[in-house]
Amino acid sequence: MTDSMTAFARREEDTAFGTLSVEIRSVNHRYLEPTFRQPDTLKPVEIPLREALKRQVKRGKVDVQLRFYPNQASAGLDVNVARLQALNAALHKVRDNVADSPMPDALALLQYPGILAAEAVDMEVVFTAMRSLFDAALTDFMAHRRREGQELGKMISDRLDEIDAIVEVMREEMPGWVASFRDSLNAKAAQLQVELDADRLEQEVVILAQKADVAEELDRLITHTREVRHILKQKGAIGRRLDFLMQEFNREANTLGSKATNSRVTQASVDLKVLIEQMREQVQNIE
Repeated sequence: MTDSMTAFARREEDTAFGTLSVEIRSVNHRYLEPTFRQPDTLKPVEIPLREALKRQVKRGKVDVQLRFYPNQASAGLDVNVARLQALNAALHKVRDNVADSPMPDALALLQYPGILAAEAVDMEVVFTAMRSLFDAALTDFMAHRRREGQELGKMISDRLDEIDAIVEVMREEMPGWVASFRDSLNAKAAQLQVELDADRLEQEVVILAQKADVAEELDRLITHTREVRHILKQKGAIGRRLDFLMQEFNREANTLGSKATNSRVTQASVDLKVLIEQMREQVQNIE
């Protein structure tokens, strides 16, 4: 199963105590590098969420943003009696020492800092809700990675089919190369008006055929395409193994080009390199 390292998910929930939101985004990276950002009030919930992420994600640079907006409208109107009494005592001292100083009305007293005590939020309830919301966002996130991974796998499979087709054509054409070598040598001899010894001619044809023999490279290319298809069906992190195989593909394509004795082999080598590079670019995004 192919998973992409590029994905995004966002979840938000309104609760009685405020609004919670989770945002998860990731890009490709050689290893797993998770980064959590959240207010200090949510710091205690980071560790369990980080562990939950690690159980699901193996590679990628993952950025997680947690937010909590307390619902101010639901705050209570509890009066801090002790602070109100202290304020009242202070006001009377002022009036005793400053003649005719005005006393504030009740509304002004309520507006003084600390007189109204906001209703306390049960943070354990917030943490539980955040863990639940994170699990839902993580499920969406993994589904996104899986969908993109399937598309990447299909793109790679299409290129593998094209490589197989090139190899098949090369195999079909190889037997004719020996005859073309012989015809080419005879044509050059005729042009130079030189009579070639039959045995010498065959020796030259054999030498050219040996130099142009790419059967081993074609076999390895097919072996690699089969292995890539096998890996694409496996679970877990497969990107590094695929990246290694892309290097092996390139090695065979380069060897094929170095053995080219005709334009057809040269073109096949170029076509293979283009397909391999296209696959390599897609592999960079696979977990």
